[in-house]
Amino acid sequence: MSMRRLFPAALPVALAVSVLACAPAVSAQAVSEAAAQAAPAAAVKRFALHTNIVDGKMVYVDDKGAVNPTLGAAVGDTVEILLDSGEGAEHDLVVPELNVASPKFSASTGRQTLRFKVTQPGEFAYFCSVPGHRQIGMEGRLKVTGQAVAASPAGASTDAALALYTPAPLSQRGADPAAVSISADPAKVPPAIGPRAPQTQKVRLETVELAGKLDDGTSFTYWTFNRQVPGPMLRARVGDTIELTLANAKGSKAIHSIDLHAVTGGHGGGEHTQVAPGTEKTIRFKALNPGLYVYHCATPLVPQHIAAGMYGMILIEPEAGLPKVDREYYVMQGDMYTHRPFGAKVHQEPDLEKMASELPDYYVFNGAVGALTKTHKLQAKVGETVRIYFGVGGPNKVASFHIIGEIFDKVYGEASFTGLKNDVQTTLVAPGGATIVELKVEHPGSYLLVDHALSRTGKGAVGVLEVTGDATPGVYRAGKL
Repeated sequence: MSMRRLFPAALPVALAVSVLACAPAVSAQAVSEAAAQAAPAAAVKRFALHTNIVDGKMVYVDDKGAVNPTLGAAVGDTVEILLDSGEGAEHDLVVPELNVASPKFSASTGRQTLRFKVTQPGEFAYFCSVPGHRQIGMEGRLKVTGQAVAASPAGASTDAALALYTPAPLSQRGADPAAVSISADPAKVPPAIGPRAPQTQKVRLETVELAGKLDDGTSFTYWTFNRQVPGPMLRARVGDTIELTLANAKGSKAIHSIDLHAVTGGHGGGEHTQVAPGTEKTIRFKALNPGLYVYHCATPLVPQHIAAGMYGMILIEPEAGLPKVDREYYVMQGDMYTHRPFGAKVHQEPDLEKMASELPDYYVFNGAVGALTKTHKLQAKVGETVRIYFGVGGPNKVASFHIIGEIFDKVYGEASFTGLKNDVQTTLVAPGGATIVELKVEHPGSYLLVDHALSRTGKGAVGVLEVTGDATPGVYRAGKL
């Protein structure tokens, strides 16, 4: 019925207003119900996200190639995200503010689907909760429009894929009984090359994640080259061509790579050796400069991979080779960051906040506490000349390398064969750097290898050079003549 029929033209305006005032009131509930009926119907919003490495960062990428795309939905919509590990490593996707988390997914699990209903508007972060992955780029935004709705009664959801995101508590479990020794034997140095024509060498390394012995009663999940820390020492001469194949064990959860400081180009090899679990890649490079060089993993979060044990060294001999010595040893120092303090009898978990703040719990030679005092010892006889190839994997701390009771007869400063110094007590080595020291041992005894920032000896940075034989007369004696 029209307003004209209700109110004839002759009817005074005041009377018309009076009649309208007397009309039945419309309840707020009715208005709300009417608005709900008029609102757009809820929809299913489908997205596909693939993980990958782009510009050195680990990210989510959609089907159009957009990095960490912003996802859009409205209140009441069901969001469905198809998740795929593009590079094969293990990931997940969580939206903590909405209590949403996907299952873990990787090349071995295949694709996973995350499905949930959004009930509140706002802008929410989605990211990977695997330690270190959010810090290296795996974060995007979910924008939800509309008005909030009342939460569904507990248990009302029938969506089996909906998972609640709950940050994992700190590990309380004891040391892994299956943990193995990962400490590299310092005596396993490749034989000297000496003067010869340049050659092509083929080298194969495998990255392996495994539970290793950090200390007596303490284990840690190490990331390694060839199941040891440091990784194998490599040796070549100037002019050699090295064909290096890096394989990542099928059981790994992370991508790994290798950056050799002896390499010119390709980010030291790191640009072209980002290797997913169960795959391998090969690079070729020429050894252009003599010296002792560190290599390490160059996959984001790089310091996380290094702190877990992914470092080693490659020696490039000069054309004429090196002077002959009686013994050669291979030692590297690293700093480690764990949730529990030094000495805790548990399976230690990495602490990335301590790592970012450069607050190590452990300083280790060859990967573990006691690696060069219990598991292995350096050995020599009186009168022998010992050469030590010493490097610092880091990732963060400078070492002050010293042997208590000895003097370095020769030090190749910063591992340069043109930087020879004589009669040195302590030599500084930067993280990612190296040195070569030589000493002739002239008295029997146990000589301690230390970082002369001596508080670090209490956190693991100590080794032993055991010297046997008869004392050289006049060098040292205890007491009076």
